Amino acid sequence: MRKIYFFLILLTLSAFAKINVAVSIPPQAYILEQIAPNLVNTEVIVKPGNSPHTYEPKPSQMMALSKAKIYFAIGVEFEDSWLPKFKAQNSNLLIVHTDKNITKFPITSGEEAGELDPHIWLSPKNLKVIAKNMADALIKIDANNTKEYKDNLNKFIIKLDKLDKEIKEKLSKLKNRNFLIFHPSWGYFARDYNLKQIAVEIKGKEPSARELISVIKLAKKTGVKVIFTQPEFSQKSANLIAKELGIKVIKVSPLKKDIINNISNFANVLAGE
Repeated sequence: MRKIYFFLILLTLSAFAKINVAVSIPPQAYILEQIAPNLVNTEVIVKPGNSPHTYEPKPSQMMALSKAKIYFAIGVEFEDSWLPKFKAQNSNLLIVHTDKNITKFPITSGEEAGELDPHIWLSPKNLKVIAKNMADALIKIDANNTKEYKDNLNKFIIKLDKLDKEIKEKLSKLKNRNFLIFHPSWGYFARDYNLKQIAVEIKGKEPSARELISVIKLAKKTGVKVIFTQPEFSQKSANLIAKELGIKVIKVSPLKKDIINNISNFANVLAGE
């Protein structure tokens, strides 16, 4: 009788045990909070203030990855060298590429021109695909909670559709459809809403004096009112450009966790709100 009772306790505990997962960036953790609340423990590898282009995981993060069941990759640069190391440390780790079924396009300016833009999460349309890829993977290893994953995914997609509609309305009458940005991270957002981003730097490198003059001339010509910067990169060139043009400097991190609020705020600035 005791054995049966003990077995039932273990069965109950296992039913409520959370799944250990890891993600590359904070916006993915936000997605998991929407589609798998109270069902997963999430380790975020690249925290805000760090660059996903060059990040090296800490020993404590490698320890957490050794206990994870799923790693949700998103196609940022550091994954190229680190995903094989994660798999070597944890052979049971399921690596899920959440950029699956997303068509990436090349960055169109600067030294990185021609390389595929990895910042796919800064687009409501892309977020729907990313979320579905994550939900599908969770269902694959946790079929008992299939209904909850699917229901939450549908609710999240409704939020994203609402966000998309609101942004289209805000930007529909925008006359100047150019925006100046230090790091070219909002290309998919620009594509979705018929905008053009003008990048100051690529791969975290400060522009040369000649490149800086060229950017200032282009910015004057297009009549931009603000320059967007992000805390992951130096502010020096952006501040020089802002001073020369008499425009505002606005910090925005593409790695901010609350991705819906982050995208909405970015659109609000562009709309002059």
